[in-house]
Amino acid sequence: MNISIVVPLYNEEESLNELVAWIAKVMYEHNLTYEIVLVDDGSTDSSWREIEKLSTEYGSIKGIKFRRNYGKSAALFCGFQSAEGDVVITMDADLQDSPDEIPDLYYMIARDKYDMVSGWKKRRHDPITKTIPSRFYNWTARKSTGIKLHDFNCGLKAYRSEVIKSIEVYGEMHRYIPVLAKQAGFTKIGEKVVHHQARKYGVTKFGFERFINGFLDLMSIIFMTRFGKKPMHLFGTLGVITFLFGLISAIVVGAHKLISLARGVKAILITDSPYFYLSLVCMIIGTQLFLSGFIGELVSRSSSDRNHYQIDKEI
Repeated sequence: MNISIVVPLYNEEESLNELVAWIAKVMYEHNLTYEIVLVDDGSTDSSWREIEKLSTEYGSIKGIKFRRNYGKSAALFCGFQSAEGDVVITMDADLQDSPDEIPDLYYMIARDKYDMVSGWKKRRHDPITKTIPSRFYNWTARKSTGIKLHDFNCGLKAYRSEVIKSIEVYGEMHRYIPVLAKQAGFTKIGEKVVHHQARKYGVTKFGFERFINGFLDLMSIIFMTRFGKKPMHLFGTLGVITFLFGLISAIVVGAHKLISLARGVKAILITDSPYFYLSLVCMIIGTQLFLSGFIGELVSRSSSDRNHYQIDKEI
């Protein structure tokens, strides 16, 4: 099978029929074999009944229904597990992603040998309250991860099957699948400008809080990719530096007291100096950071996947 199209959805009953018909038309015109995996993320409308109806009309549809709303990452994870195509393409169900982009994305994977290709909504039909925070968020993600993508959060992406079978999407990490792919050793990541359409049905399911959550998730994934298996390298280094800073400061305070006494100059008690307590706090925090790294190292070494590595080939 050429393509698996994974579509996570939540309360999108109005757009499903049009979306599936559009995908089928594009696949037929380009003579591509395909399947559509529709993942209902606990919808409260008639989305699942629409999926059941479409599955009888089209033989290429799979449906997965959650008992409650788990989030987009969970929907993508289950969709990826079910996908059987050589190339896996993800897109949103609200018709803002155009199925006409699918063939070009497929050929970039199949012919140009990209590991994954991310869509870039260069011209967006969204209010300024979404576009400006999104640009700042993407700039931060580029600088932090070293992956030169303009639109990390674009739902329209294409992957080699090996990529999505080698990563685990959880929490809210669907925004950072390129980072997870890079961590797993898939470094040929491309980008394609895609057409972005105005929402035709319903309302957006994401609020302003997604930008706050997105930033926190970015910090989490940077830590996990760089220090997940070696937490002592971060906490131990910070702990030693902080402790030494406090120790040197305490020595300076003590030396100043001794020099003053040697010269016969009256000086305040060391315990009356605020710098003594600041030095003491730094030493305590440094010790705690070091111990945190030590405990993190013990947890990491006890982890069941401590020796889980991505093996590309064997003879």
